[in-house]
Amino acid sequence: MIPNLRQFQVFPAIPDKLRPLSEMSKNLWWVWNHDAAELFRRLDRELWEESNRNPVQLLGTLSPQQLNEAANDQGYMAQLTRVYRQFKEHVEGTGWFRTTHDVAGDVAGNKSPMLVAYFSAEFGLHESLPIYSGGLGVLAGDHLKSASEIDVPLVGVGLLYRQGYFQQYLSSDGWQQESYPDLDFYNLVVEPFVGADGKPVIVRVDLPDNAVFIRVWKVAVGRVTLHLLDTNLEENAPADRDITARLYGGGTEMRIKQEIVLGIGGVSALSALGIKPTVFHMNEGHSAFLALERIRILLENSPMTFDEARQFVAAGSVFTTHTPVPAGIDMFPPELVSRYFRNYHAGLKLDEEGFLALGREDVTNKRQGFSMAVLALRLADGCNAVSKLHGEVSRDMWHSIWPGVPKQEVPITHVTNGIHVRSWVSGEIVSVLDRYLGDAWTNNPMSPDAWADVETIPDEELWRAHERCRERLVVWTRQALKKQIQARGGTLSDIALAEQVLDPDALTIGFARRFATYKRGTLLLRDRERITQIISNSQRPVQFIFAGKAHPADQGGKELIRAIVDFARDAGLRKRFVFIENYDMGVARMLVQGVDVWLNTPRRPYEASGTSGMKASANGGLNLSVLDGWWVEGYDPSVGWAIGRGEQYADIEVADSVEAQSLYDTLERGVVPTFYERNTGGVPVEWVKRMKANLRKLAPFFNTNRMVAQYGEKLYLPAHQRSRTLMADNYKPAIELAHTKARLRGNWHKIKVVGVSHSGSGHYKVGESINVEALIELPDLGTDLGTVEVRVQIYSGPVTSDQNIDRPQVTELSQASQVAPGRYMYKGTIVCRNSGRQGFGVRVLPGGANMVTAFEPGLIQWG
Repeated sequence: MIPNLRQFQVFPAIPDKLRPLSEMSKNLWWVWNHDAAELFRRLDRELWEESNRNPVQLLGTLSPQQLNEAANDQGYMAQLTRVYRQFKEHVEGTGWFRTTHDVAGDVAGNKSPMLVAYFSAEFGLHESLPIYSGGLGVLAGDHLKSASEIDVPLVGVGLLYRQGYFQQYLSSDGWQQESYPDLDFYNLVVEPFVGADGKPVIVRVDLPDNAVFIRVWKVAVGRVTLHLLDTNLEENAPADRDITARLYGGGTEMRIKQEIVLGIGGVSALSALGIKPTVFHMNEGHSAFLALERIRILLENSPMTFDEARQFVAAGSVFTTHTPVPAGIDMFPPELVSRYFRNYHAGLKLDEEGFLALGREDVTNKRQGFSMAVLALRLADGCNAVSKLHGEVSRDMWHSIWPGVPKQEVPITHVTNGIHVRSWVSGEIVSVLDRYLGDAWTNNPMSPDAWADVETIPDEELWRAHERCRERLVVWTRQALKKQIQARGGTLSDIALAEQVLDPDALTIGFARRFATYKRGTLLLRDRERITQIISNSQRPVQFIFAGKAHPADQGGKELIRAIVDFARDAGLRKRFVFIENYDMGVARMLVQGVDVWLNTPRRPYEASGTSGMKASANGGLNLSVLDGWWVEGYDPSVGWAIGRGEQYADIEVADSVEAQSLYDTLERGVVPTFYERNTGGVPVEWVKRMKANLRKLAPFFNTNRMVAQYGEKLYLPAHQRSRTLMADNYKPAIELAHTKARLRGNWHKIKVVGVSHSGSGHYKVGESINVEALIELPDLGTDLGTVEVRVQIYSGPVTSDQNIDRPQVTELSQASQVAPGRYMYKGTIVCRNSGRQGFGVRVLPGGANMVTAFEPGLIQWG
């Protein structure tokens, strides 16, 4: 450290005529506008690439002469004027969601405007801001972009990691190495928030032995603002300055510090800025402490109990789980949680045991760890998975939190992930779509009608556009490999070979993702002789481009990378099988735009969703994937290929063997012949037909505009309206609902299904009805709790071999009479809709007003 270092900041000398360019450089709107990105690229194409396509750094590096030349270029200025007008129309205008839904509040202040605070541990907005590691962050970044596009009132909250996620490079033997260069915030799109006094906005959180101070930064994403938290301040101890050093860096104790800063510090930051969200969205469990902080604030000057305050906070909370296995969820040792929250739980009006129980799946097991996902599930009324299959997996994984509730009815819904189409589609494909679809696909990509005219695109024109993308990918790959080899000190012959890899006309298959063992990055290599034959076919060659990182602590993932690199060194394969280092959004963009096929081989059902295949699909690429995650919903034979038929195997070796054979068979009999069968004009007609089917069928659904609209209508609006309802009259409805639940829990054991009778002999024909009567005992449920607070239902459907109901139908029974003190007769009818072995059960559920679902209190009584 240099003593008495005096710091100052240098700003680019931007001519007045280029001020709009400077303004747009500080808003990531340009990421999804090709014309805007081209404005920066035109200034200096080589410097644009060297800056990692960072316009802030670019403008600060250009010479005054270059800037003045642009300012005096009439063509350039005409483009700048047109693009800047589009930019202002976007950031200052009003979009679909805000005009369609009543979210503005009213002038008298009787109703608060809806505002969503979207918390995530990582945000992948662009490669020049590397504060993401993979799919979770890229999904979060696309979420913000689409919120801006469709105008959902939303702010983001995350952490500003000064070293981001690690930079990957490979040793000479193919082993992954990591480096952590510091980011220069002052040459990035981020800017510090400054208060009315001209000083940076700083908030604090209290750790067990000291306070941590947090600076708040901002990133503009179209209409949306992302708030990023930074602990690298002189006021903090060195260990605390490192809390926001690395994404997913350090051990368990560092992780709990980061999540305290994100959740508790994030709530404090929004409050300090005068931002008052009505809905809090936790993207994964990393930020779940925010719900505790909201409860603590509510209780600070209130006579409310924890349960009363929790009732209100949960009403306005949404939790999205992305993890299909418990091992992938943050779990903290109880003693660590106790140490970090020893001075906190009293503010929640809880003792230590009550606090720890919030994070246990089994509240009675004091040895269980503190799960952030369990905490979020308990403190959010709206919970969702990220694909249809993942919803089924999540309901199965977490059903113990709602004991007695059938797995199909566990209150975890799903909103299938998507991608922000305009961020990922190549300029070549954009030009084609603009010519034949007009502006409908950009203005409303979630509308099937916007994509209907894909069929009018001439086959040759779409194919040639895609071929140009593949050619660009090949040129880029050669350059990337050359740089990798030079950095490792490779020989001149190795460097020369890098300039010859890949054939711009050959079938090109991409595989890029985090190298976790369940993703099976080496499944393709299971039968090396067979895959070698496929690659080496001189008449119909196939080439592969691999990329991806393993977590620094994942030795198994690193072994997979080394196996891939070792295979790529085979002298006979080196030109057709390559591994690209340091996978990031820039590498991903090149791959999904240029490959013909996107390969995905996870072990079902461990891929919650996946989005990289969606990105390839939006560019006309075809998917070859295991039927897991999103591909279960997207697949049909007209859009791509499936590996297997969705089977799940108890034996991992059997699964890998069977699915590897399916992969080879599909390549040999389906993918390769379809690609190389051409008409007289050299166009693979059947292949292009599938490309068009991808755009027409998949693009309207698997995009984040549709996804964010569903979040808005399915989760945000209900949460906003529910929280407004429960806060009325000084939170009286929330307090009453908490008391109702307490009475129900205290008396639920007294409820009994005394008897059930039904009409008929037990043999019925399809279409016939069965009359059901149930005698229910409802004694002494509380002074102001009557029979209206319960619901009696028939749960019917086909009976499975393990005596469960498949495809259940729920029929409400109505109260017919009171037959004795505390005893009531309920009646209803079920219709025999299908033949076969059927069955029904009778159950009692809570039925009070203001409950988000009948399963919310976790109470159910079966007859």
